[in-house]
Amino acid sequence: MSTISKVLTVAILLILGGGAVFLATWDMPPPSQKVEKVIPNEKILR
Repeated sequence: MSTISKVLTVAILLILGGGAVFLATWDMPPPSQKVEKVIPNEKILR
């Protein structure tokens, strides 16, 4: 294996590992939009 392919392999592994760590530790905020649904009385009384 040539030096260039070794460097590329290590770089790709580092990028994938860093992306996995980022996604595992990212504290994504929940959606803050209110959802209001109107339920007709016919559905409740069944």
